[in-house]
Amino acid sequence: MNQPLRITVWNEAFHETVLPGMGDYYPDGIHGALAAGIEAQIPDATVRCAVLSDPEHGLTEQVLADTDVLLWWGHVKHDEVDDEVVDRVHRHVLGGMGLLVLHSGHFSKIFIKLMGTTCSLSWRNAGEREVLWTVAPAHPIAEGVAQPVVIPEQETYGEFFDIPAPDELVFVSSFSGGEVFRSGATFRRGNGRIFYFSPGDEHYPVYNQAEVQRIIANGIRWAAQPGKPRSAPEVSQAPRGWFEPHAGPTAQ
Repeated sequence: MNQPLRITVWNEAFHETVLPGMGDYYPDGIHGALAAGIEAQIPDATVRCAVLSDPEHGLTEQVLADTDVLLWWGHVKHDEVDDEVVDRVHRHVLGGMGLLVLHSGHFSKIFIKLMGTTCSLSWRNAGEREVLWTVAPAHPIAEGVAQPVVIPEQETYGEFFDIPAPDELVFVSSFSGGEVFRSGATFRRGNGRIFYFSPGDEHYPVYNQAEVQRIIANGIRWAAQPGKPRSAPEVSQAPRGWFEPHAGPTAQ
């Protein structure tokens, strides 16, 4: 019998306090909408939420140890995330915990640390239509996903997106203003699997859309490795001097 997936949804939970009208489409916040979508798509999953204001941002050692996949949504409070917590999440990802980085989470400390690049991109927010195209239809994350997925209003992201070459590019988006963007990409770091998925600006009810919920659920299933021991891969040590240029006999 398969063990139910253990999911933690993390949200900085700031816009919910300052953005008028957001409660109309996300009455329980972005984290609440994400959790509801996961529960609808993966009924036997155990889903918990954590926010920036929680002690240790809600991401204690025990919480992460009990998490198969962590979802990360952040936008304007990246710098307020404690470096010790980032290091803890990083260690668990390398050890095998799955990570889904959503929308503006591309600028989160944890994503930048895992990618090793600036993760910058071009953007504007004019409520334009996004068309999400599947470019890897055989990938598990694309299973059962319509071609294309139309998102009526969304913040526009565009290239160049400063990330390493993805292990798999699953989705590419086009916008009514002409931009294209690598909107769904996978990476592996250590023993962990990472899926970056860009749709989901706080001004629009994107996470209520069934197709988007399906993609996120597929991403969770792909990133999860339940039952696998949580340990970062060992780094083998080369013999001392192995990479040193040959300097000839040592003078006596």
